[in-house]
Amino acid sequence: MPDRAPIDAAVAALRELILAAESYRQVVAAKLALTVSETQAVSYLFARGRMGQGELGAAMGFNTSSTTALVDRLERNSIAERVADPNDRRRSIIQLTPDGNMAVAAAREWFLHAFDQIPSGDLAEVADVLLVLAGGLRARTESIPGEPELVERAAPRRRR
Repeated sequence: MPDRAPIDAAVAALRELILAAESYRQVVAAKLALTVSETQAVSYLFARGRMGQGELGAAMGFNTSSTTALVDRLERNSIAERVADPNDRRRSIIQLTPDGNMAVAAAREWFLHAFDQIPSGDLAEVADVLLVLAGGLRARTESIPGEPELVERAAPRRRR
């Protein structure tokens, strides 16, 4: 039987990283006076660039009305804006505003401190490992919905 200690330690470390990132997002959201979902949308727009509203909603797992409400809030806060798609006038493209980019820049400065204890010569390797982990998580996340349920649950009760 193979020794599971190394993989168990790696999984525990990844779980700690995810918990730290979730906590970080909550603190950043509060500092920027945004909701956690709004900061997630900002992260997608920063990392992936301009996106169609449907693309943004799909990336976040939101339905159409929830995505519309989210983008409305980002616009009210001057964080993002809708612009007409030059190829399809019926479609909106969502992009960060200058204020949105400033918010990302501030959060990025706070983010940089996560790497303070890592020697600069190791950062490229750390980046490679993080990208491999992100890709693995994304691939696994896409496959999980098609798998059988792990726990059978009763249907939720309807509120009256």
